[in-house]
Amino acid sequence: MASSKNPALSIVFFVIAAVLALLCAFFVFYTVRLLYVTEWLTATRAGGRGAFFGAVVFPALAILFGLGAWRCARAARRI
Repeated sequence: MASSKNPALSIVFFVIAAVLALLCAFFVFYTVRLLYVTEWLTATRAGGRGAFFGAVVFPALAILFGLGAWRCARAARRI
């Protein structure tokens, strides 16, 4: 029976993990920037409900991309 080691697949998983980690870092940065610019959401424009939407969605995306990066990196190490 052939070995299950496939270095090409491992590299693909590591590249996907790196891209997901970069996306996670971007959304962490953008969340911090949003909170800084709006002074922790106390200085939003009139009708600026987008800031509140971003304050919920950006951290959620950061968590999802971070978990995806972690799982891809673990899968790459197992292969």
